[in-house]
Amino acid sequence: MARLPSFRMGRVPDAPALSVRDPWPGDPARGARLIKGELEMGGGVLALRPGGWSDLAGSPVLIAGAHGFTWLRDLRALGTDAARLRARALVADWINEPPSAAIARRPDVVGARITAWLGHYDFFAATADDAFRQRLMARLVADARSLSAALPAEELDARALTAVKGLVAAAVALREHTGFLTRALRLLPQEIARQVLPDGCHAERSPAAQLSALQDLTEIRALFQTSQTQPPPVLAAAIERMAPALRMMRHGDGGLCLFNGSREETAALVDLVLTQAGRGGRGPAALTEGGFHRMQAGRSVLIVDCGLPAPAGLDRLAHAGTLSMELSVGRDRVIVNCGAFPAGPPQWRDAARATAAHSTLIIADTNSSELKPDGLGRRPTVVDVNRQEAAGAHWLDVSHDGWKKPFNAVHRRRLYMAESGEDIRGEDLIESPDPQPFHLRFHLHPDVQASLQQDGGTVLLRLKSGSFWRLRADGARLNLEETIYLGGPEPRRGEQVVLTAFADDPQQVKWALSKVERAG
Repeated sequence: MARLPSFRMGRVPDAPALSVRDPWPGDPARGARLIKGELEMGGGVLALRPGGWSDLAGSPVLIAGAHGFTWLRDLRALGTDAARLRARALVADWINEPPSAAIARRPDVVGARITAWLGHYDFFAATADDAFRQRLMARLVADARSLSAALPAEELDARALTAVKGLVAAAVALREHTGFLTRALRLLPQEIARQVLPDGCHAERSPAAQLSALQDLTEIRALFQTSQTQPPPVLAAAIERMAPALRMMRHGDGGLCLFNGSREETAALVDLVLTQAGRGGRGPAALTEGGFHRMQAGRSVLIVDCGLPAPAGLDRLAHAGTLSMELSVGRDRVIVNCGAFPAGPPQWRDAARATAAHSTLIIADTNSSELKPDGLGRRPTVVDVNRQEAAGAHWLDVSHDGWKKPFNAVHRRRLYMAESGEDIRGEDLIESPDPQPFHLRFHLHPDVQASLQQDGGTVLLRLKSGSFWRLRADGARLNLEETIYLGGPEPRRGEQVVLTAFADDPQQVKWALSKVERAG
């Protein structure tokens, strides 16, 4: 009954007691698409019009996004009367006939919706008639009650922070309902302890989850400040740890590295989140619990996934990309992973999670972790890391046992970066009593132009900035093949360097990547 707006326990306020502000920028181009009835999110598009809530068709990510209403910020960014009226019409339509879909009642979706409605109240509701505002406030009270009853939602990984944020927002705006704040203050420390590792990495080991969780935590802190409520001490401590960890996950262009369900995002958004967090300075060279290592010298940044996959229950975004790496030089991304297509069809999502979609080695076309719809099955259980630095140069020696069960094999990767950052060398080998066929892949960013040289063992790379790099390899057959890049706003075609070795070939490939002055 708590979900029924007409069933009121206690007084429904006429308006929010305090103004809640949505601090994140919208996209006016996406707002213009919403006017046309198209919701664009996570690389996918969903038809979204008044009267269409009951028959939404698309991926679960898109449908959850529609019911979460975070897209109101895109209409706000557009800022026209048409945008305001479209926002009001979609909210009114949702309230008049609340969708029966279970996804609309999921705690994180309810939390996002409460926060979005309150955060954009001045935009779409303040000038509406009394009847609309009364229905809106009644719905907010009902949703907040159902959310409070549904928490804690342990199965929701990072999304539980979004749920708690909604409860805090409701507590700030609906002051008569004091139970919301009491419950939020009890739940928040539990979620922080469960989700934020000692080194500041989010437990899902995903740069996307890192960014989202830090956004939620900074919003929660701002809500407490608005209501002059003393936050739990663990909140400030978590933000202080998470911000430097997010910094180490950035490439030279300011966007995120592409591990475990992540896309680049915009440098402006990452900058804003870090500004809200209030932490300056550089990120660490390594996240020991999170398992990411960053080798940086000159203008080059090499980021490597050296950690065990996230544990069961927190592995929703996990990819089979153990020991994969990404390289950027200045603002140019050079070697990448394929990224993620969260709102795409299931086959796209699985393809992006596969080992072959990452810049690493794969044995016998078998993923290093077994992909399941909601996480991983078989996975590495041991990842050994040895890192050394001297005179500005970096060495990294790392191995994982993800193929121990199917092939009794261990993949070892050794990496070296010179002090200049313009000489990077690697060695990938398989340690196994039985020789194995394998591929070693280097996915190239779509802006990189690659040409196979006549010797058959060298690829010349021209970066977007105009500089040239040479990739040489020994121990396997080298080819250029097509790939797909999902890290940006839309899928793009690219190329990948593929090194192929058969079972009777050496179980070792040595490669080197170096800057050259000109193409000759």
